[in-house]
Amino acid sequence: MNTDITTKMMILKPARDVFEAIVDPQKMGGYWFSSGTARVEQDKNITWKYEEYGAEGNIHVKEVEENKKIVFDWGETTVTMTFFDEDESTIIQVTESGLKEDDPDLVAKMLGQKEGWVYMLTCLKGYIENGITTLRASLVH
Repeated sequence: MNTDITTKMMILKPARDVFEAIVDPQKMGGYWFSSGTARVEQDKNITWKYEEYGAEGNIHVKEVEENKKIVFDWGETTVTMTFFDEDESTIIQVTESGLKEDDPDLVAKMLGQKEGWVYMLTCLKGYIENGITTLRASLVH
């Protein structure tokens, strides 16, 4: 069984703008986590915080290829963000891998992670294309 989760979305801005919105913690605060301890750069350890939820998570950035790719470890998984430049638009693909096939809660985790990435990319699209900052931290469980 393939336990990778892949989510894609087209954003009507160039890859450099989409990439910068992810690596810059100030911009990220407009649509995803409320803050980050550093810019996303290769070999950095960063803490991302959701102040609204009283939550935080640590990542280790494994690879950064400007405007093309970001790879980071996040808990037990690895996240790869790939940016495909398409004539002033970008297809961003997020793949999360490393979920354990023998985990009894695997399906629930996969659904939850997929939901999270769809939500994050939707918030990113609203932020990048239209300056919308009110979607962040609006997901209710």
